[in-house]
Amino acid sequence: MIALGLLVGRVSFRGISLGTSAILFVALLAGHYGWTIPTGFGTLGLALFVYCVGISAGPTFFRGLASHGRAMAITGSVIVLTGVAVTWTCARLLGLPAELAGGLMAGAMTSTPALGAITQSSSDPAAVAVGFGVAYPIGIIAVVLFVQIAIKLFAKSGDSDGTDSASETSGQSSAEIAESDSIGRRVVRIANPVVSGKRPSEIVAFADSPCQMSRVQREGRWRPTPPDYQFEIGDDVMLVGGASEIRRVSETLGELQDTAEPVVDADRERRYVVVTSPEIYGRTLKELRLRSNYGVTIVRVQRHDVEFVPSARTRIEFGDGLVAVGEPDALAKIANAVGHRPRTVNETDLLSLVAGIVLGIFVGNLSLQIGEFSMSLGIAGGPLMVGLILGHFRRLGPIRGSYPPAAMLLMTEGGLALFLADAGLNAGANVVEVLMERGVMLCVAAAAIAIIPLLVGFAGSRCLGGRTLWQSLGATCGGMTSTPGLAVLTGATDSSQPATSYVAAYPVALVLITVAAPWLVELIG
Repeated sequence: MIALGLLVGRVSFRGISLGTSAILFVALLAGHYGWTIPTGFGTLGLALFVYCVGISAGPTFFRGLASHGRAMAITGSVIVLTGVAVTWTCARLLGLPAELAGGLMAGAMTSTPALGAITQSSSDPAAVAVGFGVAYPIGIIAVVLFVQIAIKLFAKSGDSDGTDSASETSGQSSAEIAESDSIGRRVVRIANPVVSGKRPSEIVAFADSPCQMSRVQREGRWRPTPPDYQFEIGDDVMLVGGASEIRRVSETLGELQDTAEPVVDADRERRYVVVTSPEIYGRTLKELRLRSNYGVTIVRVQRHDVEFVPSARTRIEFGDGLVAVGEPDALAKIANAVGHRPRTVNETDLLSLVAGIVLGIFVGNLSLQIGEFSMSLGIAGGPLMVGLILGHFRRLGPIRGSYPPAAMLLMTEGGLALFLADAGLNAGANVVEVLMERGVMLCVAAAAIAIIPLLVGFAGSRCLGGRTLWQSLGATCGGMTSTPGLAVLTGATDSSQPATSYVAAYPVALVLITVAAPWLVELIG
């Protein structure tokens, strides 16, 4: 059943697919025909899934609230809170049961962690799964269509140029591989007398833009940028970044050159290193001064499956993969400085995993009594909170808060698969009756829960926050936790703004909706 769901999830239509969530729909059908699985598998899968979500979001969640990503985080929070308000209103106006309304919100906001949180604390988990199953496709389609329509209506040269740089809270690069579709290299000839005699770090355009100067041509050969390099009229330099950022920086430096792809010694003068040293992570590139101190330039960063070129304000995180360009001896020094120990990042500490989940379940079972009202985080909220804290600090005593990307993907997807299979099978027996009774009403409510938060979040970021189109749409997709929406964005522009804005808003929205969803169900009930 899980295998069939994964196969269905791979089917793509115009770039849209259900992914792992397709398991729920297969399980609903199987449950309708009486299939079952042993009890306990769903709870175990849920705890593992939300714990891994917390570990993944931890490094950026707390720092995002206190850094340049605060504006994007606010947009994500506004979207979630609007979704909560619209769900409550729909439940009251349409007379929807609390569990069904909660499932609709989780589906319309495309949040499987919220589905897990509601299911675990609900007295009618079957209704939650049915609501999610109805609303999830509507949520995906609504975000994708909204992004496409907004680009057609509002896209213009000023936005595509990305004159405001999104806060560099995170991003990723596929380090040792060739340039991606959105990141490239261009040669610029220095022609502006104002920059002559200045170092790259003294140019404001570099500080504000995700664009790096990796090399300078000397005696017909492209050499890594020296630590003491100063611009001179007539110099040819190599810029790495998105096309829009390169154009913007080149306007300050001089003239873009239409030359063939530069030939560089990538084997000896470029290296992929993994950050594990506490002296490096948690600090910005500007604070680290890697070119001055080590003679290397960081041209890409790999984190959370998003590729981007950093700016001086980019904060390095534990486990980041960095592409460094420099002379061979400088690359050896930077590898030692960042603590390049891939094995440290690639080791899975099973004892820490079990201890973290057990601690999360214990925290989730604790209850706070306020008068007649009792509140607890539950099996979903407890592991999530423990995962966030461990992911932020990376280690608390003997418990590690980091795992290899491949192991994280396996645990996250495996836990989610078990939970969705259990939820779908339990709900399958009643799915036809609920759809026959409330089908149209549920679709209308799901559309409202998806569309209204989209409009509110985008309008607030665009009009009140003064953000560019790409920043606003990136933060809106992050607030809706919609990866398909981000895929549409990144395919429509070569700017890094959508990805950086998405990553700033996503963790906050993810945590907020996971915590708020079960409380909403209790409020409606």
